[in-house]
Amino acid sequence: MPETRPAGFWIRAAALVVDVLVLALVEGSFKLVARRLWGVSADDSALLSPMTTLFMLIFAGLYVTLLHAGTGQTIGKLVVRAHVVLVDGGPVPVGVALLRFFAYFASALPLGLGYVMAGLRRDKRALHDLIAGTRVERRVPLHVPAPVEEHEAAIPPVA
Repeated sequence: MPETRPAGFWIRAAALVVDVLVLALVEGSFKLVARRLWGVSADDSALLSPMTTLFMLIFAGLYVTLLHAGTGQTIGKLVVRAHVVLVDGGPVPVGVALLRFFAYFASALPLGLGYVMAGLRRDKRALHDLIAGTRVERRVPLHVPAPVEEHEAAIPPVA
């Protein structure tokens, strides 16, 4: 079983960068499909921008909620080996994961100070973690010595 410790601010920031790249890829794909369906003038459409915003809000909510509830990690957290768990270490239920997603907006106001809390607190919990009763932990594999091969073990030491 790997050892766990709180994921600090920079680890969480790195995971966020990866997740933002994933969301940007999805948004770009959505806009490309919209342009193909509506033609080149889709950029000028008064409907495309609000539709993209609504789609991305729903997609981001599902992405974060379902992945945190299902595996405890988004793609970004997978890359940095971090997991979201309940304060007691248990898995995150869907309702808590959804609450955590909406609490991101509270963390963003004012000036992202709710996120900065993760760098200032000893337990590395941000405002959205406090609201949802979660924490982000890193799972670090314990050092396991390399196995000795059989032919090396059979050779007697030289006297």
